[in-house]
Amino acid sequence: MARFNPPGRIAGLAGGAVAILAVGAAAGLAAENFVAGRVRRREFATDEPYGSLHGREIEVVASDGTPIYVDIDESSSTSTALTLVFCHGYALTSDSWHFQRRDLRELGRLVFWDQRGHGRSGYGLAEDSNMRTLAGDLERVLDVVPTDAPIILVGHSMGGMTIMELAAQRPELFGGRIHGVALLATSAGGLADVPLALPGAPGRAIRRVAPTVARGLARTGATITAGWERASDLAFLVTRQYSFGSNVPDEVTEFVARMIMSTPLDVIAELLPALDLHDTEAALATLHKVETLVMVGESDRLTPPSHSELIVRSVPGAEFDVIPDTGHLIMLERYVEVDRRIRDLAARVRRNLHADTTGL
Repeated sequence: MARFNPPGRIAGLAGGAVAILAVGAAAGLAAENFVAGRVRRREFATDEPYGSLHGREIEVVASDGTPIYVDIDESSSTSTALTLVFCHGYALTSDSWHFQRRDLRELGRLVFWDQRGHGRSGYGLAEDSNMRTLAGDLERVLDVVPTDAPIILVGHSMGGMTIMELAAQRPELFGGRIHGVALLATSAGGLADVPLALPGAPGRAIRRVAPTVARGLARTGATITAGWERASDLAFLVTRQYSFGSNVPDEVTEFVARMIMSTPLDVIAELLPALDLHDTEAALATLHKVETLVMVGESDRLTPPSHSELIVRSVPGAEFDVIPDTGHLIMLERYVEVDRRIRDLAARVRRNLHADTTGL
């Protein structure tokens, strides 16, 4: 029986560091010198309606009965014949693709979905909190979305892992229905060795016990609340610290923190081990059959550039960008660059399709 996200249960903090903070990562962060930037970068508008853009919702139910939230923005161009499916990251929602939804409608039909346990989707049994189930949910989305057009999958962080797990389970889809893949700030495996809070052995130890502590907090009904009026609030501080590599406006940080804090603690606890166990390196050869883009921020603390480099080594010919002064939330922090590279990916897919039909 599918569970639904209880509205009053909020868990916090940035990306994969949520559970880590529950066991004392704040101590490590407190030792760092942090100064919030007050100069608004000109690419960010002062009145941007973060999280308010939505399309036409369709009904999707996973194989175990879990309701999956999906909405679709139709293309603004009648000459376009592509479908782009956006897969968000851990402790985020489909709203994290705000700028891509706003800016890329000319590319084709845009599909956004909340992974189970996140945002407006339900979540099933604890034993189904694994990458195989998430990949099955993505396949179900692809089956239900009304399109015969070639598909490009775009995944950030856990969303990229979901795509790679789908490649491991259903390789025949790649080069068949799926013609392009964009993997942003993600990993094919080895995340358990990334010290999210403290360096070295202490960081790895904290990561090992974090799921247990988060589950304990969830059982007690503990909540972490946000004082949005205080820029020094711990949630705001850690979200900025772990999500970005440059000075983004406060509104962007608050937008991300709100998404993260809407994710139930038990979902955080149940999925973290699955991310640590994730290993799809052997399946990366499947991506040879499609146009592939890999992007990562040079200052990404959660999925460091070395993880993207491994993917690229396994997929010769993949386009690869490492963006300076950029953290984990690359599609928000550097949306101009990300949008441009996704447009380039779509253009390559179209050229390939044209060559296939003309024999050129």
